[in-house]
Amino acid sequence: MELKLSVRTVDGVTVVDCQGRIVFGEETADLRDTVRRMIAQSKRIVLNLQGVNYIDSGGLGTLVALYATAQNAGGSIKLANLTPRVDDVLQVTKLVTIFQIYDSEEAAVQSFKKGAAA
Repeated sequence: MELKLSVRTVDGVTVVDCQGRIVFGEETADLRDTVRRMIAQSKRIVLNLQGVNYIDSGGLGTLVALYATAQNAGGSIKLANLTPRVDDVLQVTKLVTIFQIYDSEEAAVQSFKKGAAA
């Protein structure tokens, strides 16, 4: 199943809904291009991974690259709604220590407000 992306704004935070597989090739290129465009417009991005059923090493590399791109631009990317399979991969690769991960999209969006208030 190819990766489908939709972008929306919730309380001033850009949410990118991902549906399908994040695998090396066209899928990761689409994700990278979409999120890079969003970083230019918004420094606060949540990747909603609720619909992602598979991620490979190319997908992981793309997430890390996007994280670095956002950091370098003064922004932040947070992950929300990880499926058990994606969560397992992030645990095994220790990427859970790098990304801010939230159980829900709402919690991820709210975390930006807490950060701004601090």
